[in-house]
Amino acid sequence: MRWLAALLAVLLVWPGAALAAEVLQVRGATLLQLGDQNRSYTVQLACVEVAEAKQSEAVAWLRQAVPRHTRVNLRPMGQNQGVLLARVQPLAPVRGSTNQAADLGSGLIAAGLAQADSLASADCANVAA
Repeated sequence: MRWLAALLAVLLVWPGAALAAEVLQVRGATLLQLGDQNRSYTVQLACVEVAEAKQSEAVAWLRQAVPRHTRVNLRPMGQNQGVLLARVQPLAPVRGSTNQAADLGSGLIAAGLAQADSLASADCANVAA
């Protein structure tokens, strides 16, 4: 039974294209609607904060960086009121980013549209790097 739990953990974390989710909609500056085969779920970008004044610019940036049907991998960081908090990494490089390993939060920070979340956990320490 332990090996089954280990296998499931590896499959959920492994960055393979077969397990990738798909962007269905950008719902806000840090909120995405993703789909995975027959499921749909809301994901909030972890480790970043977007100022109220830059919300619309951040939404436009996200829509350009990850248009509908873009395949992404998730790095779950927790949940808040039923919304998954995760670092979201497109399988293809983020448009306008020189770092191929960049997740969307890092991309927003590099574009000057967000800042690292001051209340984030230690797991978020390298998001602005």
